[in-house]
Amino acid sequence: MVDTVHNERTKRMNPSLDRRSFLKVATALSALALWPAGCASLMPGTTSLSAPRAKKPARVRGAFFYPPAEVVLRGEFEDGWAEYKWSTWPGNQFKPEEQQAKFMDHINGMAGGLDLTLSIDKAPIYTNAGIQAFIREVEATKPDALLLINFWNTMSAKLGPILDAFDGPIILYHPVGANHQLPPAKFQTAPRVQYIHSIENWDAMERGLRSVHAQTRMAQSRLLRVSGQVNSESDAVEPFFGAAIHSVPADHFNNLFDETGLTPDLERLARSVRRRARRVSDLSDQAFLDAVRSHGAVLKLMEHHQADAITIECLLLKHRKPCLSFALNNGALVPCGCENDLNATLSLMLGANLFGRGGFQHNPDFDTENNLYYASHCTCATKLHGPQGKDAPYMLRPFFHMPPKTLALDTQWPAGEPVTQFKYLSGEKRLNAWSGVVLDSPTCPPVGGCATRVLVRIDKVDDVRAIYSGPHPILYCGNFARQAKVYAHLYGLDIRTNA
Repeated sequence: MVDTVHNERTKRMNPSLDRRSFLKVATALSALALWPAGCASLMPGTTSLSAPRAKKPARVRGAFFYPPAEVVLRGEFEDGWAEYKWSTWPGNQFKPEEQQAKFMDHINGMAGGLDLTLSIDKAPIYTNAGIQAFIREVEATKPDALLLINFWNTMSAKLGPILDAFDGPIILYHPVGANHQLPPAKFQTAPRVQYIHSIENWDAMERGLRSVHAQTRMAQSRLLRVSGQVNSESDAVEPFFGAAIHSVPADHFNNLFDETGLTPDLERLARSVRRRARRVSDLSDQAFLDAVRSHGAVLKLMEHHQADAITIECLLLKHRKPCLSFALNNGALVPCGCENDLNATLSLMLGANLFGRGGFQHNPDFDTENNLYYASHCTCATKLHGPQGKDAPYMLRPFFHMPPKTLALDTQWPAGEPVTQFKYLSGEKRLNAWSGVVLDSPTCPPVGGCATRVLVRIDKVDDVRAIYSGPHPILYCGNFARQAKVYAHLYGLDIRTNA
């Protein structure tokens, strides 16, 4: 008998924010970090977001592996100890049935914030015939991932055929004390297998489940690219994720901006953005109005194309630059990438699903005397700890590089907090994930770059320049390097990391 549970969003942190959540966030709470109390919606009448494209949850097939005590005591278990009626490790006091119940409670809880369908056998599998039946079912149903929990030392050899038969990601949990001597080499070296040999390490298991969730969401996502280099709409597919990519000419955004009038709600948003800033420097009233009009145009364009994420060739848009909109949306886990950068935007999409936080797309620089990393750009969210987290303080100043003086956020990063520099490279099947700690948000001057500036010490790196992976990596508040490493292993990506 199979225990099937569909775990959708709960009050736990949710890294998935699909288009249904986008309706709630972008329409009703799009300002999120900045929206004044008492306002029920951002822009009623300004956008009319339709129902999202349906997305299917990831399907995870699981099973527990151990013999019932009565089978062992009758000498009927299929191992070399059967004639002695011997309970191999973990021994006859482990109470595997009770452990299974505890594991299921935790599995259902940790999956509660993810979009997963769990199908896990209530009865343990402990015979060769049971293993073969499990393999046949997996081959017929083709789940997105397997969750195997091995409570019995001599069951380890029996799991080999499952690992050989399934070519997708496998989370294999093997409690300490349920193995004798060195852990099985096959478990430790098999591709696409996250082998967890630990004591009730729920965080490790959640990293695996979160990886499956993220990959499944990415495969069903649609990225909208807005470019001045194309004259007509076109479609493509990102080869690793399988995500849809739809490209449109920049005039689609420019015309939409020009058609977007100021509504009372947009004006209220502009006032809220100004009021909550610690300081406003050298920005006209028109800069605020242009920024919120751009936000309205971004949301309209995404709705029209039913996009889960957007990237715009934005540097030369003059007064239309969407810096504020991108900061608001990324904080709400609606990924928005600058400069039509495919790798950066895919990284923002993956991070939103994998970490549950909005990232800061930035240009990197390096303090080579002190071996420090420096990140700066113009679209940093204030919601550095996820949509439900506290806002980081911010100032408002113009975009640094060319007139007109459009609005950008100077977000102050919390000194002493862990961070992760993260980047996916499309076409190379490569991921970068480097953990570090925030030292400061240095002032300008003496440093330059752009509106938000962050100085970071990267952990355990002799020469910080070694982490360079090209322009526009993403900086996340929080240490997610181990999560990225698990994801990369489960899905066959090469990873550069200090995790």
